Amino acid sequence: MSNDRASSHWIAADRTGIHVRPADLWIDPSVPRPAALITHGHADHARGGHGETIATPETLAIMGLRYGTVDGRPLRYGEAFERGGVRISLHPAGHVLGSAQILLEHAGERVVVTGDYKTRPDPTCTPFEPVPCDIFVTEATFGLPVFRHPPIEQEVAKLLNARAANPDRCVLVGAYALGKAQRVIAELRRASHAEPIYLHGALEKMCRLYETLGVDLGELRLVSETEKEDLSGRIVVCPPSALTDRWSRRPPDPITAMASGWMRVRQRARARQVELPLIISDHADWDELTATIAMLRPTETWVTHGAEEALVHWCTQRQMRARALAVAGYEDEDE
Repeated sequence: MSNDRASSHWIAADRTGIHVRPADLWIDPSVPRPAALITHGHADHARGGHGETIATPETLAIMGLRYGTVDGRPLRYGEAFERGGVRISLHPAGHVLGSAQILLEHAGERVVVTGDYKTRPDPTCTPFEPVPCDIFVTEATFGLPVFRHPPIEQEVAKLLNARAANPDRCVLVGAYALGKAQRVIAELRRASHAEPIYLHGALEKMCRLYETLGVDLGELRLVSETEKEDLSGRIVVCPPSALTDRWSRRPPDPITAMASGWMRVRQRARARQVELPLIISDHADWDELTATIAMLRPTETWVTHGAEEALVHWCTQRQMRARALAVAGYEDEDE
């Protein structure tokens, strides 16, 4: 698609987000807007201060926890409404709890805006649902062939083996508060780790919210309410920032671990002083990105949020029309 045609399309992107012109709605805007469609609750997509916020009930609950009162319109998966001649519905993205792809139907055209997504199973959220479309707006956080995430069972086994081999130490896992922390806990439960898991206080409210929304995380205890010697041989989950904080001295001789897709990059692990890198991502890797595009075969693919050029090149090499969107304001808060 040429830039001229892109600027005249009924959906347009600028540095602050994606504008659905006929409905006068913005998708994941980085500045306050009168009406916003939000794909999921991470702060790089879900900002406060909008006049009206349309999202899944789970995303609205997450935004309420983070920002206080949100003037929200809940929209469940598969439900639809119409505004300005545009039919709008939400469909599972498989990224974190409540994450949604946005399907926009107008003038005989179907556009899917994915937000962030992954196609691998995740016990904490509804699985990704392929949605046929003419234009597919995809993220590219890990849009390079080097990023091929291993099976999560392999990474959880590494974590449990490190714990078993060091009974006098604890394993301190850095994981972001929304999505990653809960997924690590749920995957440990799926691997039959039934013992209490200990939390940094900054993770408690989000974990409790997940539980009220139906995600079973098993027995969770706070580090602040536990004696140091009782943390030997335990798994502790904390925000990544706590790995190098004074707080990290509280657990006994911790093995520092970090759960992130970026742990594939050794320099990042070394920079964070991570002893046990765990390649656990809530984003699609290169194979998931390319397989999804190949399965959907959209007329055009628009790429944003990451390594856009490599994915655009992959598409054009296969005679599939693609272009990068210049949307600013995205960070890897969830990784």
